[in-house]
Amino acid sequence: MKVLLVEDDSLAAAVLSEVIVAQHYSVDVATDGEAGLQFATSWEYDLILLDLLIPKLDGISLCRQLRATGFQKPILLLTAKDSSDDVVKGLDAGADDYVTKPYDLSTLLARMRALLRRGQTGLAPAVLTWEHLCVNPASAEVTYRGQLLSLTPKEYALLGLFLRHPQRVFSRNDVIDRLWSIDTFPCEGTVTNLVKDLRRKLKAAGMQTELLDTIYGLGYRLKVPPQSSHSPTKSKTLSNQTQPFNDELKETKDQKSGLNRQKDLTSINKVLNQYQNIFRERVAALGQVKTALQTGSLNLAKQQDLAQEAHRLAGTLGSFGYERGSYLAKSLEKLLDQHPLAPNQVSQITGLISELNQELAKPPTPLSVQVPPPPRLPVVLVLDPETAFVEQLCQDAPNWSLKVQAVTDTAAIPQVIQEQLKQDTPQAIVLSLQEPLEAGLHLIKTLTAQFPTVPILVTTEQDRLSDRVILSRLGIKRFLHKPIATAEVFQAIEQVLISSQATDAKVMVLDDDPLMLDTVCNLLQPWGMQVTTLQNPEQFWAVLTATQPDLLVLDLEMPTFNGVDLCRVVRQDPQWGNLPILVVTAHTDIASIHEVFAAGADDFIGKPVAGPELVTRVISRIDRSRLQQELETMKRSVT
Repeated sequence: MKVLLVEDDSLAAAVLSEVIVAQHYSVDVATDGEAGLQFATSWEYDLILLDLLIPKLDGISLCRQLRATGFQKPILLLTAKDSSDDVVKGLDAGADDYVTKPYDLSTLLARMRALLRRGQTGLAPAVLTWEHLCVNPASAEVTYRGQLLSLTPKEYALLGLFLRHPQRVFSRNDVIDRLWSIDTFPCEGTVTNLVKDLRRKLKAAGMQTELLDTIYGLGYRLKVPPQSSHSPTKSKTLSNQTQPFNDELKETKDQKSGLNRQKDLTSINKVLNQYQNIFRERVAALGQVKTALQTGSLNLAKQQDLAQEAHRLAGTLGSFGYERGSYLAKSLEKLLDQHPLAPNQVSQITGLISELNQELAKPPTPLSVQVPPPPRLPVVLVLDPETAFVEQLCQDAPNWSLKVQAVTDTAAIPQVIQEQLKQDTPQAIVLSLQEPLEAGLHLIKTLTAQFPTVPILVTTEQDRLSDRVILSRLGIKRFLHKPIATAEVFQAIEQVLISSQATDAKVMVLDDDPLMLDTVCNLLQPWGMQVTTLQNPEQFWAVLTATQPDLLVLDLEMPTFNGVDLCRVVRQDPQWGNLPILVVTAHTDIASIHEVFAAGADDFIGKPVAGPELVTRVISRIDRSRLQQELETMKRSVT
């Protein structure tokens, strides 16, 4: 991931750059708005951190110009101005979020991670995998067959670049563009050496297959991973001996991760200590107020410059270990914003400057960054008597960001189901169907009754059309024919989990009938959807842009603006032109339906609304929209 930081304060930029690099991101720094605009339009960035008050071109204007040119990546504003008007201006200009100075570093990094996730397609996997190689972006950890690898930040970034773009050929210049900042532009030989180092470390970890293809004259591309095969050889029954090993491995990984994080924080605090004298110099500059007043040389321009200096101190001191110093600097800024200064205000300024010097004589509070806890892995319940197959599934599951709970004793299945009901509901169930089918069909009905929203996948050695039909009628999501590689099983699980992601979607419903709003809301919320309802069509655009829904449900007949009007408005906007729209109408005649589709609606449903039909159409439209986004992303990565 590559970040552009637009910040004119050299101290804030230096320390924040160290923080960003410590999180395994690459960063470029622009010191004014014009340079930021040039950087953002000339290079690829995944996120922009934008200070509001910067010279030449202010943050609001820069944000507007970027959005006007079609820049779609997330923009996070950094501002010492926390009034609602400033926040509204920033968000209206196209910013995605804002953080008020002085900011807590953990909060800032959490906002960055959230925007980076939002900037990717909703179907992007939480963990990147290639055969037995696993990259976890949340914890910045790389494992091969469960063993933690020690990679440099550049090696980690190179690996993530190719795993995120599996079909794309990257030239050495492309790699330099994505991994290095502008002020440290290396030669192409540096990329060659970086690839060699990564290959060497992967080979030392036991990886025999080559990860990258060298495309002579073009660059490098990720190879297609080999198909892993499942050995039918029987192995020992699963035992509790694997659990201490996993706990020991996790403890080792946590220890290494903690040591790396401590090393990162040490380097950040070292940079802060190097710049500590700059704080004192800035406070000394503020001391010129008293001298200028005594000599009568404090004009309005000079006072405004000093107020700006106090503003910068207010934004940086609190973030870098001087919380009270930031408060004192804010008080100074308020006094210096007044002109002319009264005698009592001069004495207040003198007192505040003295207090600031006393604060800076103390050591700063060491910076600390809270490491986000590792993501909780989704649980897959596997019911299969073949222990060798189950063992392999358990071993490979972490590489797919999953956790397998396995049952090999069919007699214990009812007890496991009851215990599972008391714990977390599994995200998916994989059931081995044995002959005769009757017992397995009865078990499927039991599982469906106990876990009605959980997708069930069936593995079986028989492949008869009649069996497929029977299972499809029972609602089975995938039919998998044995023998089958574990990778194919996890791919099927990934597909059904992705297809169920619509339950995490945001839906906006507009209808002038409050009863209808309650009905739709009650139908969709049990499926995990975030439903925003609106009764007044005149507030439509404001709520739409604030909510940013994944799907829109519009009533056709409404006062002021009807559903056709609003549908056309949405389709005219470049940002919202592809938003799925479902129109609800009591008019189902041919002319009305033709008008609905001509306005740009994707689907319609007649009143009175049937609950199952509404839920099915909403989920189907969201799934289709997200699949289309994924395909568009893949096309762009190939080209």
